[in-house]
Amino acid sequence: MNTRWRQQSGATLVELLVSIVIVSISAASVLGVLSINVGASADPMQRHQAMAIAESYLEEILLRPMDDPDGVDGEVARADFDDLDDYHGLSDAGASDQFGAPLPGLGNYNVTVNVSTSAALTGVSSSEVRRIDVSVSRGSDVNYTVSAYRVRY
Repeated sequence: MNTRWRQQSGATLVELLVSIVIVSISAASVLGVLSINVGASADPMQRHQAMAIAESYLEEILLRPMDDPDGVDGEVARADFDDLDDYHGLSDAGASDQFGAPLPGLGNYNVTVNVSTSAALTGVSSSEVRRIDVSVSRGSDVNYTVSAYRVRY
């Protein structure tokens, strides 16, 4: 009698359970990494918005003259600001346009402006130089500051 042992191919129950455990652990770790990335995906947009807000405020300020054209210093309403120094101490809870009207969707950003004399530039009197710092923040995650110098010529 010629009896041949048949080789059976397949997996035992133990091998199947071990492979299921390995696959579930690897899937859980991959999904954990993906969930962290998805949770932080809005951060670049918020940082870009903060940068755009700061740059628009800075551009608005730099377009103003250093000397007060009407001779009245210390205007209170942003729509009346007519020189660099009027912006010193400006603090907006929520981004707004040059007339002080709030910009829709940007109410969570806080903007502060500091205008001061500076001795950072050599060869120019500090009274002729202004440093403008515009800081934009949103909570504790986004904090962006842009600075520029303006020289009286």
